[in-house]
Amino acid sequence: MTSTLTDALALRLDSLTAGYNGVPATREVTLEVAPGEVVALLGPNGAGKTTTLAAVVGLVQTMQGTVTVHGEPVAGKPVHRLAREGVSYVPEGRALFFGLTVREHMALARSRGGASVDEILDLMPELRKCLARKAGLLSGGEQQMLAIGRALVSRPKLLLVDELSLGLAPVIVQRLLPVLSRAAGDMGAGVLFVEQHVALALGVADRAYVMSHGRIVLTGTGAELAARRDLLTASYLGESAGGDAAEPADKEG
Repeated sequence: MTSTLTDALALRLDSLTAGYNGVPATREVTLEVAPGEVVALLGPNGAGKTTTLAAVVGLVQTMQGTVTVHGEPVAGKPVHRLAREGVSYVPEGRALFFGLTVREHMALARSRGGASVDEILDLMPELRKCLARKAGLLSGGEQQMLAIGRALVSRPKLLLVDELSLGLAPVIVQRLLPVLSRAAGDMGAGVLFVEQHVALALGVADRAYVMSHGRIVLTGTGAELAARRDLLTASYLGESAGGDAAEPADKEG
């Protein structure tokens, strides 16, 4: 599914080094996300996953390398401009307005040519009963659905989701993850998501990258990595990963 043509990709990171106060948290990260593709970014806590997503939208300083969205460099573009250009970002804390209702969140986020509220509710029917409820009164799962729904209502070209499962029971995560697949399939969005539930993530991901100590150490299709838990375990432990099922990261970012 991945294209070798940069301008055909929803997202390309090329040797990205990014961090805080001049200290790198990611080093030479190269990855790709094609339109209509769901890509998981996996790894232990502190591996650099959140920093990678934040660097895409300019919330973290890029020290080296490039970030390209649909063939256009994003360096220096503010978050609101990236949003107008089709990038939707769901941060780890969800960033909801607790005093606004579900319907009001959707109305604020919707843009010309965006998805209708009914389209979002078809993706996440559990929100239908919550339209008039304020975000602060929603359960954790409902809040995450709202955060994703708000991101999708603009019909993005690129959807970034950080820690989708944070604070949620696995059964809720199982209901949420397929929404990412439908966003890719129905809207043609490229999706890059960070997830701690590895098995669940690989069940919906077309491809996955594994990070350790700020670097990509392993990549493969979701099915390949799910079948090679030994490689995943070695990657999470920071050991050398290699094998036939997935390529080491120095061959392909």
